[in-house]
Amino acid sequence: MTDYDVVTMGRSSIDLYSNEIGAPFPEIKTFSAFVGGCPTNIAVGTRRLGLRTALLTAVGDDPVGDFVLAFLKREGVETTFIPRKAGRRTSAVLLGIEPPDRFPLVFYRDNCADIALDVVDVAAAPIDRVRFLVVTGTGLSKEPSRTATIGATVGARKGETKVVLDLDFRLDQWESVSAYASAIAAILPNVHIVIGTEEEIKAASGMGQARVTDAQVSSPEVIGRLEDAVPQLLHTSVEALVIKRGPKGSEVRLAGGGIASAGPFVVDVVNVLGAGDAFAAGFLFGRCQGWDWQKSARMGNATGAIMVTKHGCANFMPTEKEALAFVDSQGGF
Repeated sequence: MTDYDVVTMGRSSIDLYSNEIGAPFPEIKTFSAFVGGCPTNIAVGTRRLGLRTALLTAVGDDPVGDFVLAFLKREGVETTFIPRKAGRRTSAVLLGIEPPDRFPLVFYRDNCADIALDVVDVAAAPIDRVRFLVVTGTGLSKEPSRTATIGATVGARKGETKVVLDLDFRLDQWESVSAYASAIAAILPNVHIVIGTEEEIKAASGMGQARVTDAQVSSPEVIGRLEDAVPQLLHTSVEALVIKRGPKGSEVRLAGGGIASAGPFVVDVVNVLGAGDAFAAGFLFGRCQGWDWQKSARMGNATGAIMVTKHGCANFMPTEKEALAFVDSQGGF
């Protein structure tokens, strides 16, 4: 018997989103405060879909930490495993919204609490008694979080937990693309499922090079061929590589050579930030229902499509009823 369907591990933050949609960053006048961070968004997304979910992150002993914890408790996400880190600050992110393709963001993660997660925090969480443990690339960017994250995946595999790695590549959190790729290579033997965009997969393979064409875009362009990168992530224990393609849908590459493709849903884009996390939540929901790879990915496409029509991330994750009604309205699975 598992304690939870999903435990997610890694960063959490207060997200300050521009209220002036379309305004260049220097012209923003006001922000709305939400909760964010890749694993935090996935935790809220899976909980709203009806799964039993816990979050392993850390917050500072500060009012921002109070803000994050209060929201999670209202959402029903288990917060027992979230320590307060004395002398650390809860992370913050400022985000602009310039659709259709400019979504600048600025991280404030100096001395942040969640990167101070350690092996003691991991030992307190039931990571070997859950169906899925979700860890992220950013959790590998600094110590002690790097060792704690790798240790969590080792502990999870002692049980029957499936380990999911969201590549979550943020170049400004790393010294280089090669440093990121080395960290991914270290954790990959403990992972069952990898989720990422084409850019993230190329970076994680160690075969890509970053080219920042605009200092205010949310992620850099990574040069390289996807088809060269995919085998690098499927050569160990990984059974599936889930590729998020945004308006092109998604694709699951299987270790045995199979491919499951899921078509997109057409919507008007307001804000793409958080869409990938919503995708992961919908995908995990499908796997928890026993759905096949294609149907699970299609559910992920649906929750991601709903998210791009919204203002923020965690606060706007769809419920199971909303997501299934959206799928039915768009022609079903």
